[in-house]
Amino acid sequence: MSRAGSAAVLAGGLVLGVASVASYLVKRAYAPVSRSIAFQAFPGKRYRPAAAAVGAPSGHLEVLPSQYPRVRRDDTEETLHGVIIQDPYRWLEDADSPDVAEFVEEQNVLTQSVLDQCTTRPAFSKLLEKLMDYEKFGTPFKKGQRYYYTHNTGLQAQSVVYSQSSLDGEPVVLIDPNTLSADGTVALSSWAFSEDGSTLAYALSSGGSDWQTVHVLGVDPGMGATTQHPDTLRHVKFSCLAWTHDGRGFFYNRFPPPPGGGGEAGTETARADNQELAYHVLGDDQAWDVTILALPEHPDWMIGCEVSDDGGRAILSISSGCEPVNRVWILDLNAVGRRADGALDFSPFAHGAAGSRELPLNKLVDEFKASYEYVGSRGSEWTFLTNAGAPRYRVVRTDISAPAPAWTNVVPQHEADLLQWVRLLGGGKLVCSYLRNVQAHVETRDFETGRWLADVQLPGIGSVTGFSGDHKATEFFLSFASFTEPGATFRGDVAASDSDITLHRRIATASFSPDDFQTRQIFGTSKDGTRVPMFVVSRKGLTLDGTAPTLLYGYGGFNISLTPSFSASRLAWMLAYGGVTVVANLRGGGEFGTGWRDAGSLSHKQNVFDDFVACAEELVAQRYCSPASLVIQGGSNGGLLVAACAEQRPDLFAAVLGQVGVMDLLRFHKFTIGHAWITDYGNPDVAEDFNWLLPLSPLHNVARPKDDGQYPAFLLTTGDHDDRVVPLRTLKLVATLQHTLAGDLNPSQRNPLLTRVEVRAGHGAGKPTAKVIAEVSDMLAFAAGVVGAPWVHGSA
Repeated sequence: MSRAGSAAVLAGGLVLGVASVASYLVKRAYAPVSRSIAFQAFPGKRYRPAAAAVGAPSGHLEVLPSQYPRVRRDDTEETLHGVIIQDPYRWLEDADSPDVAEFVEEQNVLTQSVLDQCTTRPAFSKLLEKLMDYEKFGTPFKKGQRYYYTHNTGLQAQSVVYSQSSLDGEPVVLIDPNTLSADGTVALSSWAFSEDGSTLAYALSSGGSDWQTVHVLGVDPGMGATTQHPDTLRHVKFSCLAWTHDGRGFFYNRFPPPPGGGGEAGTETARADNQELAYHVLGDDQAWDVTILALPEHPDWMIGCEVSDDGGRAILSISSGCEPVNRVWILDLNAVGRRADGALDFSPFAHGAAGSRELPLNKLVDEFKASYEYVGSRGSEWTFLTNAGAPRYRVVRTDISAPAPAWTNVVPQHEADLLQWVRLLGGGKLVCSYLRNVQAHVETRDFETGRWLADVQLPGIGSVTGFSGDHKATEFFLSFASFTEPGATFRGDVAASDSDITLHRRIATASFSPDDFQTRQIFGTSKDGTRVPMFVVSRKGLTLDGTAPTLLYGYGGFNISLTPSFSASRLAWMLAYGGVTVVANLRGGGEFGTGWRDAGSLSHKQNVFDDFVACAEELVAQRYCSPASLVIQGGSNGGLLVAACAEQRPDLFAAVLGQVGVMDLLRFHKFTIGHAWITDYGNPDVAEDFNWLLPLSPLHNVARPKDDGQYPAFLLTTGDHDDRVVPLRTLKLVATLQHTLAGDLNPSQRNPLLTRVEVRAGHGAGKPTAKVIAEVSDMLAFAAGVVGAPWVHGSA
């Protein structure tokens, strides 16, 4: 799994800015200078958050204090590191409680009453539906004798997987998730073919939950007909699917069955500990699957697995949290015996069994100091992509048969660009994808020497959104998109050319003209002097008079890069309201390497909020908008971002759209996979970390501004089946906002403080198209209502 993928498990022409982003940042080295946090623990004292000096502008929607539901508060509190922390809504953590269900119902009723006042919502929904109603194609790939790709006719709840005998052959349905549920909430979450392409293991999730059920299909190589196997694997989450080359079985990850046999509804909140690596033999009942590796002494460690190019070894990637570091353990499959039916026999190595033997492991890297991703191998010479001694990554090689690894450079770290990923193709060619000023740059190199061969001729400025190709073939496919282009897929063949690619399929929509829009890259200057890039997308000829409804999006965490990508919702905002959309590249993300990530993590997390505020201030200074027309949006870690920024600088924003946010930084690690985020946020159980987390935590820092002003309008969204960022965090924050800001007899708060809780929805992955349209329409029509944006696209 890629760096971005593993972190996520746990977000017209371009007019460049004056300076080169990368060269400036490399010269500066973006040292992680963080704000001096004004918090000192006084044992036995209750925590009192600091109040912002000035409140938010008044919006065009309002909720009177008397309209908010009366929510029970109790006297729950606890002492953490000598500080008394009040938690009067702890009871909202019980997701299955009737009281919580009543709270959700009352909040949804209130929110709906406000949304009903957003007069442009029906028209916006129709526009968004029209913009999303275009054919979508995934990047094709070849396995065995057939090509595969995903396709959505436009508004299907889930994309369908097709196969073809050739690129112009008749498509045959492989899997259609739309047939698996009446409401479209069963999604295909992952899949993997056996080496010869004759068998497929695929995982399904339901209602947006991270829990998966794995099934197996047989595939006829000639006609593409499928045969369903009886194999069904449960208790699967955050799983690899890695076939051994004999096609008789595959590795996958599971968790111990929960007590009582339940616990996979997607609404549970228990910590996800003690992941296991198991091996399933095709045709066996899951009860016979052998757990080959478990790490009970490290319950929060995760185990990834892939099989080497020659099939002789399995590469186990051991991680702890979301920091871009891992261990690499190599399992010698040739040292594993065979059963009578020819399948690998791991039973002598079964974890926890009496008399079990030790796995034949070579712990090539056995410390958490850098990340290593397998690229390819020739005999005992193995090649990896790593950030060891290279925050912008390099490609290295070592002899795994040596007593200790001796790493040699194949592709050195670039002086400015970030090496995002590397793929080995047939003919000994490497495809290397870089980020250059947060834009894609792809080149080919020689696998043996690392020598540069050619730049791949991309169609413009944007992002590589998909790639397929492997070491057995010279053919590859590459998908490309930008902020205003849905994208296209190109085919290349390094046997014919190291640089040329030809158009395979263009994704087109007739609902708008990309030529009507422009993209600029500008910079804000953060509190410590760091220049922070952002992409600004708007209609051409926009008048900069400070009135444009502006949507500023950010994430800033977990080494995730926000690169140019197509979004129908952003386009709908610009078309419907003449708006501006902005994507900020904040510290904490991966846009410029691990140094950029580190400068926004742990004790430096405040830098991320300062960066976002700096971007907002720059937008105001350049007269794109004013605080009264500025809306901020973020999801997950980005939900934390926008909530914290609104608390620290309420005067700067009109509305806050926080989706599935991490709103409680003192208890995030106690639920589901939250413990994996300690590497980005810190550990609240450690006093030093607690001291920087407490003044940043949105739940604990709601305070009426000193001028007796108000907060911006809030719409916090979540899903009742979100078992990654559990909904209790959002519920507790909205209850706190309503009580603190609108609970007195004569409060000044009139800007709405709302939540929207979706039924049978999770963290976002696999959400049906209709639910996406409904949620986005509610959020952006609400934001438009708050800023008083008139409808400018046709007639409402």
